[in-house]
Amino acid sequence: MTIQNSPYQAFATLLTSSGHNVSPAELHGLLLGRSCAGAGFDAEGWLIDAAELLETEPQDNVRNALIGLQEMVKGELTGDDVTVVLLLPTDDAPLTERAAALGQWCQGFLSGFGLNCRDSSMLSTEATEVLQDLAAISQVQDALEESEDGESDYMEVMEYLRVAPLLLFSETKKDVPAAAKPSLH
Repeated sequence: MTIQNSPYQAFATLLTSSGHNVSPAELHGLLLGRSCAGAGFDAEGWLIDAAELLETEPQDNVRNALIGLQEMVKGELTGDDVTVVLLLPTDDAPLTERAAALGQWCQGFLSGFGLNCRDSSMLSTEATEVLQDLAAISQVQDALEESEDGESDYMEVMEYLRVAPLLLFSETKKDVPAAAKPSLH
């Protein structure tokens, strides 16, 4: 039984009650992917990409939650703490559910990165390998079994996914001139 007040569960409930059949993990991955590709932190651009995934314009409550999620990601990527918290089910959820959410997160990340990456040929070999790893992880969500080894594998993958966005963000950030900060319109 999942913790009912976890951020993942709260976001899932908000999305479901608003008629959106999208995983919070996929949305969070999309946001991190687009941010790491150099899309910046302009709320309108994020809301446009999110609306496309949601397949409809979000209501005010979902819109506010999406903006809050973006502010959290901005703080994680630009702050001093070098930590990314993944929006995934809690550890008490079944491993299959958590693994599926990891796959959805990776799919969202790759979509967001792909939609916003200016020139993937400029990426280092290491960054390209990270993207290939994310593509592979997005495909293997059914491979983890409820076992001690399955739990261990899940934790390893999750830890990797907490570091991968930081590498990609720092790499794409160095390509962009300092003047590329979002402008206020």
